[in-house]
Amino acid sequence: MRTEYTDLDQVRAAAELRHAVLVGLDLSEEELRVPMDGALFLGCTLSPLGQRRAAAAGALVFPTIPDLPYDVYRSRLYTPAELFAGFDPDDPLSYADTPDALIYQHTRAQGHNPDPLHALAERLHDHAITEALDDALSARPVAVMGGHALGRDTDGYRRAVRLGAALGEAGFTVLTGGGPGVMEAVPLGVRIGVDEPTLKDLAKAPGFGGDAESIGRWIAACPTDLPTSDRPRTIGIPTWFYGHEPPNPACELHAKYFANSVREEGLLTVATGGIIYTPGSAGTVQEVFQDYCQNHYGSVGPAAPMVFLGRDFWVDEVPAAPLVQRLARGREAERWILVTDDADEAVSFLREYAA
Repeated sequence: MRTEYTDLDQVRAAAELRHAVLVGLDLSEEELRVPMDGALFLGCTLSPLGQRRAAAAGALVFPTIPDLPYDVYRSRLYTPAELFAGFDPDDPLSYADTPDALIYQHTRAQGHNPDPLHALAERLHDHAITEALDDALSARPVAVMGGHALGRDTDGYRRAVRLGAALGEAGFTVLTGGGPGVMEAVPLGVRIGVDEPTLKDLAKAPGFGGDAESIGRWIAACPTDLPTSDRPRTIGIPTWFYGHEPPNPACELHAKYFANSVREEGLLTVATGGIIYTPGSAGTVQEVFQDYCQNHYGSVGPAAPMVFLGRDFWVDEVPAAPLVQRLARGREAERWILVTDDADEAVSFLREYAA
């Protein structure tokens, strides 16, 4: 495994840099006399002498890519404060000038088939986000999937908050898709429980349209003083592919990707403690079968729990659960599929798996 350096003092103290990864460092004043065979320099600044020594050692130097609104080689996940930097709650239109909005505008300008330079930049960024996500996760994280259109003023939103509160009390690290609806309600419940004044304030901005002003009002309604922990308990995994939906402020951190396929696969893969499926539309159904495929073939480890929360929806309205149960018959995955209306039963089922 390669050693990563993001601090200049660490580099200066290193006896060698063989096969190391150096990220975003200003090395223009460093002589780099230590062995550095096979090292990777990502977005670092080297002096002409340093560049020659790196080349002679067989190191690879990936330069900073100019004129991008994001850091290609970032070594950490995003915080809501970082994504919404410059946002003024008293001026909802100011969302249009935040990094989150500007990056989305940049991706739209590039289109779905960007030129090689921008395609490479996006893929390098997404790889860095995956590495940062691995570093941030604790054991047995669980994910909750569900509809993005669920308004803050609905009973379904309140139920999702209660589910989050139960998962938080059980000690799980909770992952969601990082957007609105269920993806916001669950981490909110993890962090503050069922807090009636907060839910009342949120209901004043139940959703948003496609313009910056309505998104700004939606963001401004969420409190900014939510409690945090040394090890994040709530992580959103959104994408600029669906950039018209902003990341929610309720998650402590966001692993935000450009490629939705990488984001989807990554979210399902890292949820090693299981996934709860609440009612949703086509995207949630896609996740159900993508997740089951991993469990069916054991492609990413042992089968993890699949909990279908909402019996009428998953059995009758969108009968995905019976099909998954049929496919799992006689396999290890069969015992880790639950269909229920009871959130407490769902949480207990996940705790049994984690025990």
